Amino acid sequence: MTQEQEQLMPPPPAYQPGMSIISKDIEKQQLQQQEKENKENNNNSNTKKNNKKSGRKESLLPLGERHLAVLRQELMVLLGNTGVLGSGMVVSMPSVTLNQLTDPTQPFFLDKDEASWFASFQNIACPLGGLLVSFFLDRIGRKRTILLTNLMGLIGWILLATSFLHDSHNYIYAQMLVGRAFGGIMIGMFVSPVGVYSAEISLPRIRGRLILGTSIGLASGILLMYLLGFFIRHNFVLISCISCAYQLVAILLVMPMPESPSWLLQKGKNEKARRSLRYFRGLRRKGEDCVPEFEAELTQMKMTADNSRATAASESIGQAIRRPEVYKPLFMMTGFFGFQQACGVVVIIVYAVQIAQHAGVSIDPVLVAVMLGVARIITTFFMTSIFEKWGRRPSGIFSASGMAVCMLLLACGGWFPDTMGTWKWLPVFCIVAHIVFSTMGMLTLPFIMISEVFPQSVRGSASGISVFFGMILAFVMLKIYPNMMAWLGVANLFAFYAFVSFLAAAFIYSFVPETKGRTLVEIEEHWRMGRRGRREARASAAAAMSSLNLKEVELKEIFLKK
Repeated sequence: MTQEQEQLMPPPPAYQPGMSIISKDIEKQQLQQQEKENKENNNNSNTKKNNKKSGRKESLLPLGERHLAVLRQELMVLLGNTGVLGSGMVVSMPSVTLNQLTDPTQPFFLDKDEASWFASFQNIACPLGGLLVSFFLDRIGRKRTILLTNLMGLIGWILLATSFLHDSHNYIYAQMLVGRAFGGIMIGMFVSPVGVYSAEISLPRIRGRLILGTSIGLASGILLMYLLGFFIRHNFVLISCISCAYQLVAILLVMPMPESPSWLLQKGKNEKARRSLRYFRGLRRKGEDCVPEFEAELTQMKMTADNSRATAASESIGQAIRRPEVYKPLFMMTGFFGFQQACGVVVIIVYAVQIAQHAGVSIDPVLVAVMLGVARIITTFFMTSIFEKWGRRPSGIFSASGMAVCMLLLACGGWFPDTMGTWKWLPVFCIVAHIVFSTMGMLTLPFIMISEVFPQSVRGSASGISVFFGMILAFVMLKIYPNMMAWLGVANLFAFYAFVSFLAAAFIYSFVPETKGRTLVEIEEHWRMGRRGRREARASAAAAMSSLNLKEVELKEIFLKK
């Protein structure tokens, strides 16, 4: 550097106190900035790696289990189950309105016998709903059956909301019963169509999660009615009007649902079935691209539909019932629904407030009903993982056994009033625990399995027949509950429910098959072969494996000799 250049350069800044600290701070800021940039780069690279990994994992999954496909399946099942929520409201309505309707100080009130008819009358119509769904489900399709079911519920709520427009006690009471009857038809019809729809659009791995949506909808409706009863006391008409408005919304939400591809194939509507299945497998509905996995699944479904159509054309429902894959699950499901009703599950839902009062609960009985609704819906949300981990049978056995223990503890509280009867927490704990245990199997499991165990050709008819007999027993149990309370007493009635629950656990262990992880075709084969056939099949498979092993040993010996 020349002397002239040195003179032109600016002089260095004079030293000031704190300058070294400032320079250190600048260095620190630079280092921190650099570290932040490095972290961002690392995070970006990690997200890219994770995206690549998730993309690889996604590509390894079957079409029906990929994110978009599952999202579409869950959305459509959610829309279908909005009406089921209305069924739960019908079931639990007496629990929150009977105190007003039986109050003698009101201008209109019901006596004891009229109140029991009001609480149970919907169950007279439930079997009719079961028969109607068995007729319509295979004839007009799954979606239209769900629409028709919602329409029945809307008519019922309108009749209840307008019943007090009459002046005559008899006219009011008669219209209320007719409204409850339409609600009962809705309950009987809603037991199977959404579950059948869920089973037909999904693969085995997520089938249980989707079918459980019916139980979640029912539990949500029960909780919603309990909440309405908690915040709206002594206003029957307002509760009915809110329920009517909700049912109308549920009808509108069903409109966007595609029809089940299985039903469309069974009716020979192949192009509509292709579009529907493409939607549920995460593909474009009208896409022309050829996806081998999709084509293979569609071909398999066509073969099953053709066989079902040929079977349905060649035999009536009476002839179909004689086949083992039909009458065996029919008897099993009828017995399952029978035990569900006889062990007091629905009685506690309908008479929740009154049972809490009889059991000696010291807090607001309507608040107890709300607690029951919250416990039921929370438990239902966890049932997907429980069913997938434990399976159907272990969950059912555990559920029935837990219910029996809860009822037995309530009975002991009545038998020993000086000891266990003084535990104020016991009735609330037992009633809430009973609801939790029932939701873990006895309340939810029949609604799941009714969509799995029947062959496609008679799925609608057979499920409707099962519901028919189950709902008849539900009506009987609800109607005779006040009389059983008077004949047996509170403690002995709880003991009766405990005894039936233990019998239900034995029934599940002996007769209910495990359906977790099986396709609908495999479940049908289970019933067709029977125990002896399955033993023979296992024996022949073991013999074939042993002969293969012997051949391998012989080949190895020949190779070693050479």
